Amino acid sequence: MLIAPIPTSRNSDWPRPPSCLPANRLDDPPEGARVTVAGLVILRQRPGTAKGVIFVTLEDETGIVNVVVWRKIYEQFRRAVISGRLLKVTGRMQRAHSVTHVIAEEIEDISGMLDVLVRGEG
Repeated sequence: MLIAPIPTSRNSDWPRPPSCLPANRLDDPPEGARVTVAGLVILRQRPGTAKGVIFVTLEDETGIVNVVVWRKIYEQFRRAVISGRLLKVTGRMQRAHSVTHVIAEEIEDISGMLDVLVRGEG
């Protein structure tokens, strides 16, 4: 898997894909940086006015992550978006109006890991 070049910034120590970035570190990567996040799905929204865009909110042990899923990506990863309880999302950082989003490029349903996490083996 090729990883796109990451822009240089003052915060160069943040985890890069495939390592997951915790929600409380979303301010570290620069705008447009490629990151991977993971968390429990706490909300899926598909507003009628959003032209096929789906908004997914993930929660990890440190906070929440707002994910934007464009129609093309939704069609590619439909099953994970619809039924996943625990998702791993790789995408680009976007900041607008003091809100940080991850614009999804890849989505993986990792719900199978929930049993491992509950047992404390992960």
